[in-house]
Amino acid sequence: MTTQPAAQSPRTGAHAAPEQGQSVKQAVAGGASIAAAALLLTAGFITLFQGISAVAEDEVFVSGPQYVYELDLSSWGWVHIVFGILLILTALALMTGATWARVTAIGLAALSIVVNFLWLPYYPLWSILIIALDIVIIWAIATWDTRRI
Repeated sequence: MTTQPAAQSPRTGAHAAPEQGQSVKQAVAGGASIAAAALLLTAGFITLFQGISAVAEDEVFVSGPQYVYELDLSSWGWVHIVFGILLILTALALMTGATWARVTAIGLAALSIVVNFLWLPYYPLWSILIIALDIVIIWAIATWDTRRI
């Protein structure tokens, strides 16, 4: 009478660890992608609302000293509105896992850092917060390993 070793069984032994390892890797990769997309979506909505507030010439913004990259408040508002919409659309595409969305998201987050640096005289603390959020977004998307999926 011959018996089959337990290690060769699909549910036990050596075969169980790789299956569990793969599902953990897939869960981590999926979680990282959703987190990166959620951060980008959040930054997009914040930028959009900031732009709407600037176009409405809300009294939240500071009228600072003159500087080289000066635009009026409405112009900056429209820049933020367009940028916010682009961030939101890219975040939605990033949730599908599209490679072009990853590249676009990193590029838009980098541009958002520049835009918020130029926006510093109008709303300094908020700009610093968005710059920090953009850095986290770039890190999350750049370290997202698609080979784990």
